[in-house]
Amino acid sequence: MIETKKCSIINIDEDFNKAIQLAKKLYLEGSVFIYPTDTIYGFGANPFNESAVEKINHLKGREEGKKYILLVNNIETLLKYVEIKSEKHLDFLLSIWPNPVSVVLTLKPDTRKILGIQSAAFRMPNNRFCLKLLDELRMPLISTSVNRSGRTPLVEPSEIKDEFSSFTDAIFYTNKKLYTEASTLIDLNDSKPVLLREGKFKFEDILKNFN
Repeated sequence: MIETKKCSIINIDEDFNKAIQLAKKLYLEGSVFIYPTDTIYGFGANPFNESAVEKINHLKGREEGKKYILLVNNIETLLKYVEIKSEKHLDFLLSIWPNPVSVVLTLKPDTRKILGIQSAAFRMPNNRFCLKLLDELRMPLISTSVNRSGRTPLVEPSEIKDEFSSFTDAIFYTNKKLYTEASTLIDLNDSKPVLLREGKFKFEDILKNFN
């Protein structure tokens, strides 16, 4: 694996605005960085930049073609990329977000062509750093756990720095404790939500919002 240039390590609690602007710059340049989400730490990059996606695949040791969760700042941004089947589905998304619940949705034809996939999981994160960055970008942001494929995700900043500072352009961290569970993952391509992975939010509680 080829090492990158020197990694910037920024405490977002102390340099929030600086962190946002640097993360935005790295995203637009096709770089890879690590950042806190509303669940665990994630690798971040532009999903429409092929080389950036390949960098994450190499870092994780993951097979090409596997999908990553994409974060968005609001429903308006989401609707640029996906097809929502009904008003009921749209109301459901509005009721559950922002929260650590990721939802698989069908992509619009032009987005399918660019990404080479039919559907993708999206989430509006309940996290100030993520939402501020996403407001700046107005585009989806990759979010995938910080670990080598098959290993437990890293949740401590010190461990993340030791493992990945030589291979990423920046690590944004917080002194606040993050959750150690990934997001709950559901599929919304049929008439009713289907559970794919249960995380912090219980599926039975999520279904209460689907009326």
